[in-house]
Amino acid sequence: MEQESTEYKYLFGPVPSRRLGMSLGVDLVPAKVCSLDCVYCEAGKTTHHTLERKEYIPYEKITGELKHYFAHQPDPDYITFSGYGEPTLNSRIGDVLDFIKEHKPGIPVALLTNGTLFSDPEVRAAVSRADLILPSLDAVTDEVFHKINRPATKLSVKQHIRGLIDFSNDYKGKIWLEVFILPGYNDTRSELLAMKEVIKRIAPEIVQLNTLDRPGTEKGLRGATKQELQHVADLWGLENVSIIAASANRKDTKAYRKDHENAILETISRRPCTVDDLISILGIPSPEISKYLSALEAGGRIESERLERGVFYKRKT
Repeated sequence: MEQESTEYKYLFGPVPSRRLGMSLGVDLVPAKVCSLDCVYCEAGKTTHHTLERKEYIPYEKITGELKHYFAHQPDPDYITFSGYGEPTLNSRIGDVLDFIKEHKPGIPVALLTNGTLFSDPEVRAAVSRADLILPSLDAVTDEVFHKINRPATKLSVKQHIRGLIDFSNDYKGKIWLEVFILPGYNDTRSELLAMKEVIKRIAPEIVQLNTLDRPGTEKGLRGATKQELQHVADLWGLENVSIIAASANRKDTKAYRKDHENAILETISRRPCTVDDLISILGIPSPEISKYLSALEAGGRIESERLERGVFYKRKT
């Protein structure tokens, strides 16, 4: 298949996901439309804090890019609704899912979601054809929920938990629940023990412990160490808990994209990345990555910021 150089607005990747192999991302909402404003969010601060569902990005624009991608790029391992904000806020998520299932029935579809809208039966029905749901749960008490997730007005942690349990009871596919551990926010013994009881009620196939790897929206945050994450797993004593490992490797992947500049821009538009991150994600040698970054920065299209883990590049707004 002949690859064509195109910078997509609503698609990104495929990138090696720590959980899904080579994953093509699909954005269903603009930056940064979300029901939460999590202090650790790598996509930046929420600018439109809402529970309102509507067609934030027209169905035709998303499916138009998908048609082009399917015609010109190799198939990824997964197609994943993720990106800038909360995908389930798009009222046509079910229609986009149906489009993918019709045109690429052999590629599984995953949904990365904060799960806050699962209390709505319409949302649960719309995403029921997805093969894998990856919701998140960072808190089970209102105090911690507001401290770490900063929810939209009228959204309570009880509503969030009830929606996750109701969805789990109805859904026939796989649920991998992500718990993001942030030291000083949600790692007290009492919160973790209460969270264990909620996790048992949700009954996901897998519980994945994650932590901060890139800059969040607040200063002074740090990721949990491997030992701290292991302590959480030991405290829970649940058989289905795993600590998320390193990203998949791009080596020998069939979903390799050759339009380097566009791939770099799509990637750093959604998450700040170091040179090492981009090498791992895109499989481009270091000298060539540096060449493209230098040209893009000189042209005013990207900017850099030095942080503890290194120099992070992001799209200039």
